[in-house]
Amino acid sequence: MSSSSPTLGTLLRHLIELLDGEVEAAYEAADLSWRPRYTPVLRALMSQGPQTIKAIALKIGISHSAVSQTVTQMVKDELVELHPGKDARERIVTLTPKTEQMVPRLQRQWAAVNLAADTLDQELSAPLSGVVKEAIAALSEQSFGQRIQAAAKTQTAS
Repeated sequence: MSSSSPTLGTLLRHLIELLDGEVEAAYEAADLSWRPRYTPVLRALMSQGPQTIKAIALKIGISHSAVSQTVTQMVKDELVELHPGKDARERIVTLTPKTEQMVPRLQRQWAAVNLAADTLDQELSAPLSGVVKEAIAALSEQSFGQRIQAAAKTQTAS
């Protein structure tokens, strides 16, 4: 591969920028003060009610650190509140009335985003959502780190 060809990481970051940037613009156009990264947290809270950051992280499959950072930003934006849990370290995340009022409008946006994703899938040689799910499943079986180590051993042996 030539040095000017984008690598997998670069391509993925660019794809996320293209997708998230437009989704965020759609929220803005709908006069919703919302970021795409908030959606999995909100969906977890909508389906399970108030819960810990750890529980949210487990439910949505994102690291505790990433969820904690997202929740911190959501607190600043007055979209969720944190309450003490069973012990001093545990914090329970709850929705604010502001967010609860936004839910119907957010759900309409999500429906539009899902429809747009379906139209994108139809234009591709394989549905992007399917390929992403396959990649996640494959990486659950053998992590990318393990794959890098194996590739490095192969290079060293040759």
